[in-house]
Amino acid sequence: MSVALRNAQRAVPVRRAPLRRAVCALRAALGASRFDVGLVCAGNALMRRLNGAYRQCPEPTDVLSFPFHRVVAGELPRPRCRDEYNLGDIFLGVEYIHQQCRATGEDFDSVLAVTAAHGLCHLLGYQHNTKPQWQQMYQKEVEILEALNRLTGASLRPLTAGLF
Repeated sequence: MSVALRNAQRAVPVRRAPLRRAVCALRAALGASRFDVGLVCAGNALMRRLNGAYRQCPEPTDVLSFPFHRVVAGELPRPRCRDEYNLGDIFLGVEYIHQQCRATGEDFDSVLAVTAAHGLCHLLGYQHNTKPQWQQMYQKEVEILEALNRLTGASLRPLTAGLF
């Protein structure tokens, strides 16, 4: 269905069209093209507030995901009506991501796409609290990023390679 993208910050310019196309391709690679997803580009202040409120960690972060459905990793939601064709919302900490990219020299647009892939996986029940969970999520991220790479000619990889 649709990707609703909102830029709720002014600190960093965001190229919305390429980000929207990447999220649509990633959603398709997950088999979830029929589902809506909200994508909010947020600054450090908003990410700090959300991270504090929902994860008790009042620091800015790169991504927070708020799933509409609770599903087991690897399963798609089973909506009962049209209004339930929604994966949820992803908040991308674009100011935080931009600061990290400036420090590491990584391409900002590429890291945004990879971070969005990570957020989409969270919307579909993937977690990384334990090594087995991380392995499952990492493999799914590799899979969907490879699909995006085939479409774009990029060579994107998950950011969580050394988590465990």
